[in-house]
Amino acid sequence: MKILIVEDEPTLRTSLADYLRQDGYVIELAANYAQAHEKIKLYQYDCVLLDLTLPDGNGLNLLRTLKADSSPAGVLVVSARDALDDKVLGLELGADDYLAKPFHLSELSARLRAIIRRRNFQGNRHILFQELTVFPDQGQVLVKGEPVALTRKEYDLLLYLLAHPGRVLTKESIAEHVWGDAADAADSFDFIYTHLKNLRKKLQEKGAGDYIRTIYGMGYKLSVE
Repeated sequence: MKILIVEDEPTLRTSLADYLRQDGYVIELAANYAQAHEKIKLYQYDCVLLDLTLPDGNGLNLLRTLKADSSPAGVLVVSARDALDDKVLGLELGADDYLAKPFHLSELSARLRAIIRRRNFQGNRHILFQELTVFPDQGQVLVKGEPVALTRKEYDLLLYLLAHPGRVLTKESIAEHVWGDAADAADSFDFIYTHLKNLRKKLQEKGAGDYIRTIYGMGYKLSVE
C-alpha cells in the first residue's frame, strides 16, 4: 500500500514515515503544498496523510484537487487545527477521517488501516480470491488455509493485484505503486516480471491456480478467466 505524507514539520514527517514503513507501507513525502500538488497530479496513492497548514498553501485545496480529479486515494487529515468547524469542513470536502495533533502513532496507523479496508476491500479484514485468503492487517497470505511465505515486494504485488481484480495494470503503475519513488530511477520495469514469476511459483506450489495474467504489450491482471 502506497501512502503520501504531506507534512511540513521535518521531525514529525520523518517520524510518520519511519513508523509507517515498519508497518510495510510504501511511503512518499511532500514537505509543502507545491510538492504535494505535483505528486497527486502525477501518481496514485492508497491514502494521503494531509496536513492543512502548509508554508505555501492550504491543505484543503489539495483535498479539493484530489476530489476534482476523482482520485481513488483515501484522505486522512492530520492537523493542529482541532476546531469543530475545521473538522466538519474537512470531512464535508471529502476527507475520510480527521485526526487532531498531537496524536499517538498507533491510533493514526489504526485509522489508516480502516480507511484502506473501506476503500480497497469493502471494509473487510480479510480478502478472499479463489483459494487465496489475505489478512492485510497481519500481512498473512493463505492458500487453502496454509500459510505462504512471500517477500515484502511479492506480498505488495499480490495486494495491489487483489485491490484491482480484473483490471489491467501497466508495468508503470505497478512499479510506481509498489516501489514508489525508487521506480523513477529504473531503466526498465523488467524486474517486475521476476517478482511476479516468483509470486506465481510460490502460490501454485501451495495449490493455487495461476490467476496472474500477462497482457502482452500492456501489463498484468488478476483474473479467473
